[in-house]
Amino acid sequence: MKLTPEQRIQLHEFNNLTKSLSFNMYDICYTKTKEEREAYIEYIDEQYNADRLTKILESVTDIIGAHVLNIAKQDYVPQGASVTILVSEGPVVEVPNESYDESPGPLPSAVVMGLDKSHITVHTYPEYHPNEGISTFRADIDVSTCGEISPLKALNYLIHSFDTDIMTMDYRVRGFTRDINGHKLFIDHDISSIQNYIPEEVKNEFDMIDVNIYQENIFHTKCKLKKFDLNNYLFGYSKDKLSKEEQEQITDKLTKEMNEIFYGKNIEENK
Repeated sequence: MKLTPEQRIQLHEFNNLTKSLSFNMYDICYTKTKEEREAYIEYIDEQYNADRLTKILESVTDIIGAHVLNIAKQDYVPQGASVTILVSEGPVVEVPNESYDESPGPLPSAVVMGLDKSHITVHTYPEYHPNEGISTFRADIDVSTCGEISPLKALNYLIHSFDTDIMTMDYRVRGFTRDINGHKLFIDHDISSIQNYIPEEVKNEFDMIDVNIYQENIFHTKCKLKKFDLNNYLFGYSKDKLSKEEQEQITDKLTKEMNEIFYGKNIEENK
């Protein structure tokens, strides 16, 4: 739905609201031996190296309609990578008339509108448990924009860019802008939940919890994959190579790891 000029809020000069999306994902794997662990981390470092991450962030930049000003990227030793992109306002072909309806954003196919004073960053953190045979890969992406569009429009694409077992997402609108009468506006679009920007087919795959502080324009959603198939968590072999007892033990370890990450606390073993 498009807004008429009469329906759109008339601002005094530039929109100074800052909108920040933090997207955090986890991939979990069972790596029984040192060789498996090293192979998994090597795979992750290759799959999500600085060059690949840069391409993902450049697609995000296209979605939010910005120009790239500068790219800084780095692969780390022994593992991990970081990319930071500074972006500025892109060309606007016509006056923005987006209604800001809560809906999933596009995959990278078209520029939406321009932004200014913005940045996009990603950092990766491959790591492993010293004793339990669990390896995890975490990626943190931050999209911070200043202007009329919300970075939530890039969320759909980010979700589809990673294989993830757990996701946590935070969205916050900071600062204020003014209308033509000097009245402060602390948010310029309606939002009730980050979930409304996630496609139904994705939501059906995850258990989700919201923690929202509406009066502070702070929104938080975390997601954990519903379906558990042990084959998806074994690196280099399938569960038919394991005994029934081994399958149960590994499943328990993986489930415990996922629950601890999802709920943000260590789970003590029953004694």
